[in-house]
Amino acid sequence: MRDIGMILSTSRKKAGYTQQQLAEELKKRGIEISFRSISNWEKNVCEPSVTAFLNMCEILQVPDVMEAYFGDNESNPMNRINEAGREKVLEYIKLIEGFNDGEYLKDRPAAYGQPEPKSATIVDFRERPKKIKIFSTRVSAGTGNLLDDDSYEEYSRAEFNAPDNADFGVRLTGDSMTPLYQDQQIVWVHQQDTLEEGQIGIFALNGECFCKRLGTEDGQRALISLNKNYAPKIVKKGDSFRTFGRVIS
Repeated sequence: MRDIGMILSTSRKKAGYTQQQLAEELKKRGIEISFRSISNWEKNVCEPSVTAFLNMCEILQVPDVMEAYFGDNESNPMNRINEAGREKVLEYIKLIEGFNDGEYLKDRPAAYGQPEPKSATIVDFRERPKKIKIFSTRVSAGTGNLLDDDSYEEYSRAEFNAPDNADFGVRLTGDSMTPLYQDQQIVWVHQQDTLEEGQIGIFALNGECFCKRLGTEDGQRALISLNKNYAPKIVKKGDSFRTFGRVIS
């Protein structure tokens, strides 16, 4: 167990705050104390209230208060991996944040677009087909293969647990979309002609098919791999480009 004074002193200096500046930040949060109080806390002359301590941890961006105080937090899986592993986890979190227009974010920020105006809900009572097409000509997640519309087989939706809004499936090859999608994985696609920036879809570019994230590179439309070992594929003026649909899982 570590003393609170050491936690506050170390965290404050790491964050670049003086004791006076930290006191001013606390004042903005309705906690009226002087820099002398902070000095006493850091010297362990006395201890701050729980409210003051937690607010200081937030201001100083202490990522895990339990780990800072007890030296370990078994409930946090990040504590079981080293710094290199934590960096990988943070990279993956960034991928998830941008996946499918912020699908997995608790609250989508304005950067992901304004909500569409509400309109009357049209309920489609038509039963989804019991079978779904899975293309045997594999879409490249690395070098690119042509998606042949006639090269597929039909399988039971229930057998593959295909989502209700999936129109077809495609088996990927290559590792350019790792860690989100793996080589040989079947992805489910909702057929649509256009995608928004940041969404992952199936595209045809100059006769080759790819599973990529739609984005921009140097002001030009680009098909971007999640694996940083692969360079973006720029869609140039005059290129043959088509969107087959959005990857939904």
